Parts: sequence; C-alpha cells; structure tokens
Amino acid sequence: MLIVGELINSSRKAIAAAIETKDKLYLQELAKNQADAGANVIDVNCGTNFGTEAAMMTWLVDTVQEVVDVPLCIDSPSPEVLEAGLSRCKGRALVNSISAEKQRWAEVLPLLTKYKAAVIALCMDDSGMPKSVADRLRVAEKLVPELVAAGVPEEDIYLDPLIKPLAVDVAHGPEALESTRCLREKYPRVHVISGLSNISYGLPQRRLINRAFAVMCMAMGMDAFILDPLDRQLMSLLIAANALAGRDEFCLEYIAAERSGKLFV
Repeated sequence: MLIVGELINSSRKAIAAAIETKDKLYLQELAKNQADAGANVIDVNCGTNFGTEAAMMTWLVDTVQEVVDVPLCIDSPSPEVLEAGLSRCKGRALVNSISAEKQRWAEVLPLLTKYKAAVIALCMDDSGMPKSVADRLRVAEKLVPELVAAGVPEEDIYLDPLIKPLAVDVAHGPEALESTRCLREKYPRVHVISGLSNISYGLPQRRLINRAFAVMCMAMGMDAFILDPLDRQLMSLLIAANALAGRDEFCLEYIAAERSGKLFV
C-alpha cells in the first residue's frame, strides 16, 4: 500500500501563504508530520504561484528534502514545473500526472524517461473526463502498453480512475469501485490510486465518507491513495484493511502499527 501525503498543496490557503512567505519551518514540520504518520511519498504542489511556479517548486523540493527521506510526488499541470521539481529530487520521484491527452502525453513522457520516474496515469483522454467504467478501461488500454513500451515498468504505473463527487451523482461511488475492480483484474502488476477526498466533495462530515470509501476501494483492489495522513482513524482503517485484503503477511504491519501507537479506534 502506498500513501501519498496530500497536505503540501497551495490550493490550501495556509499552504499558499506559507509558500508565498517562504515559511520554511512550517512546511518542513508538515512534511515531517506526514512522513511520521505513515506517508510513503510527500506530494508537493505550488500551482497557485502563477509566473513563479517553477522557481517555487525548486525551493519547495529543496525545503522538504532537508527534513524527510521519503520520495516526493511532483505535482503540476506544467511540464516546465515538473522538470524543475524532478531535477532537484534526490531519489526517484513520482510524477502527478500523465494522461492519454495528446499534448499532455507528448509533454510528460520525455520527463518520465529522462528522470526514470514513477507516474500517476489518469484514465482520461482528449474526449474529457471518463463517463463510465468502459471509458476508463479504454484509456487504460492505451496508457499501460505505451508507458511500458517507453520503458516505464508496470510496477511504476499508478492508474487513477478519476473519482468524481458522490454529491453530484450517487452512481459515482459504484462506478469508481467497479472501475477499480476491473483495472486491478486486467493489470495485476499495475497500481491503482485515487485522490481519496474527491468522493466527498460537497458533503458534510467528509472524513466519514472518505474513510468508508477507502476501505471499499481496498476491497476492490486499490493499493495507493492520495490523502491526509494526519487523519489517524483513516490511517488505522487502511492498515487494518490492508491486512484483511491479504497484503500484510502474518499481520506484521498491523502488529507493528499497534506497538508503535499508530492504531486509533
């Protein structure tokens, strides 16, 4: 199971202010707290810094890497910003993201091969957001073989079925779950990831929806999440669900989490 800590993202007001003022200590503490809580990867996104995003990304990557050893997820719609971040990464990074859109594919694929990065691959092409399970599978059938042909190992591909808000249409929940099941069945060596909180957008008590959805997604084969690792109940549920899904031999990770005080009920 891979956990990407989502909190260093300038779409959050406090983070935008911290990046703007270069509040290094605040951002470093947030990075450390996420890693300590169980994040395997730290997402870094400064997309609201129009005109200065590349320079800010370089500074942000350096700032975070001073205090954590976990890999970074370089997160930007701009290929120039992605390269600015990748060029500063000490280890192997995760790129967020590529898609089957022609322009995005042409811009991001060379970066993956140049920096040997893992990648989040959105199940979306030039026809727009997927409207069905079949749409996602059709796009994945292009993404996976072409990424592999370009030299990206299957185990470095994280397919994102693109979770849409439940508040907009209650069918979005079952659609996401069935998409996950089908992607896992078709590509057993490829990972399936989601931005977990997308499902709860517009609803009250969002954490409750997120927690329930995470467990259901794991039952369908999802093995990676972009989420808030400081939600201790959510992290506890994921650790338990990982064992129940048969991915934690002898429940050693579950037992270790209990002994280290990381399980909360």
